[in-house]
Amino acid sequence: MRGSPRVAAPLRAARARAAVLWIPLAALGCSGPLGSARETSTSRADPLLVAAGAELFASHCASCHGADARGEGPAAVALSTPPADLTRIAARSGGTFPESSIARKIDGRFDLPAHGSREMPIWGVRLADEVPGLVTGEEVSRGRIASLVEYPKSLQVD
Repeated sequence: MRGSPRVAAPLRAARARAAVLWIPLAALGCSGPLGSARETSTSRADPLLVAAGAELFASHCASCHGADARGEGPAAVALSTPPADLTRIAARSGGTFPESSIARKIDGRFDLPAHGSREMPIWGVRLADEVPGLVTGEEVSRGRIASLVEYPKSLQVD
């Protein structure tokens, strides 16, 4: 007998949830820790991920970056480094949207302390902590970060 039915059913359910949660990452061409497969993109944002990202942005990011993502949220005045205008990321990057770099910045777990302090929360940890279970929490965090990358990608202006 390989395992009890009590353990097998939750394990199958967790694997099914994990497979579904990886879909946003596949849509972004992600592989590895935070998607080094595609560093920059000139492609259009995925509408499903944008919708999910807009909700996450409103609840986690707008207080600093502003509802319009231009860096003028109500909490911005309290920060020593002004939040970035997220509508001009591609313009500052030569016309392409640096997906992997933005994902790493949002995640925050891969920044080096030698590069200075970080006022932005380390969302990779916070988004994973919202979901119980080490593996599932990490997968949910990655999917949410993928959505948070797509939302500002949809807002880019010249």
